[in-house]
Amino acid sequence: MEASSDDEKRPMVDLVKDKNGTDQVLLQNPKGASVKISLHGGQVLSWKTERGDELLFTSAKANSKPPHPVRGGIPICFPQFGTRGSLEQHGFARNKMWLVENDPPALPSFDSTGKAFLDLVLKSSDEDTTRIWPHCFEFHLRVSLGLDGNLTLISRVRNINSKPFSFSIAYHTYFSISDISEVRVEGLETLDYLDNMLDKERFTEQGDALTFESEIDRVYLNSKDVVAVFDHERKRTFLIEKEGLPDVVVWNPWDKKAKALPDLGDEEYKQMLCVDGAAIEKPITLKPGEEWTGKLSLSLVLST
Repeated sequence: MEASSDDEKRPMVDLVKDKNGTDQVLLQNPKGASVKISLHGGQVLSWKTERGDELLFTSAKANSKPPHPVRGGIPICFPQFGTRGSLEQHGFARNKMWLVENDPPALPSFDSTGKAFLDLVLKSSDEDTTRIWPHCFEFHLRVSLGLDGNLTLISRVRNINSKPFSFSIAYHTYFSISDISEVRVEGLETLDYLDNMLDKERFTEQGDALTFESEIDRVYLNSKDVVAVFDHERKRTFLIEKEGLPDVVVWNPWDKKAKALPDLGDEEYKQMLCVDGAAIEKPITLKPGEEWTGKLSLSLVLST
């Protein structure tokens, strides 16, 4: 019997455990690209090409034992970003155990052809959550890996309460890069941004691509639907496409702050850049029964 070709192989979804016994799910497409998701936080921890190249940064000093969020990958900041509210920094979703959802609500626009995908759900069912955020919600998350190696996260937040509530959200994506000095970001030119290092003061970006020479912590407002991160040394470009996520966070701690972070190596800031699809400046408000959908798609383009 002949060996099957790539086209005949099927996408794979496997349940695994990390060294702490936390459930994780490994997605693989027929060409060998993979994505690993932890049920702790619903956090994507790894995104690899079919050649095995890791595209997401994770700190060598990251604490992977719950309830600590892992420094790296794509933690989900919900229902609050940063310290813009009364909750713990970046909200509670990244610290909660999510459940695999075997019978998720229908997603008619989703084409599953050739995709490995996983559905997770977070509900406001435990007392700890309702005590700090007294709203009834369901957060449905679909993580999918396409035949082309693209990674897509689709979030649906539904208000199942009898009163409205508002929330912010960010996919806090840690991209793995060659060196922060070799990277530029395009798609944010001439936009207004809030500078978190200057008490959220509002500025306007100039007309050039964004390059990096010092610490940066900004929220760009009402950005285009596509933002690109160019890594000159590795000759590759990350394309960030988003729907329902008007803002973009750009963050790198640089050397001084990196040394103050216990779960980040002193020099690791050079190998990472966070560029997040987000909805922050204008929180999303849902009336009872309403649902919000946001979509983030990440793809890799190699140049010669």
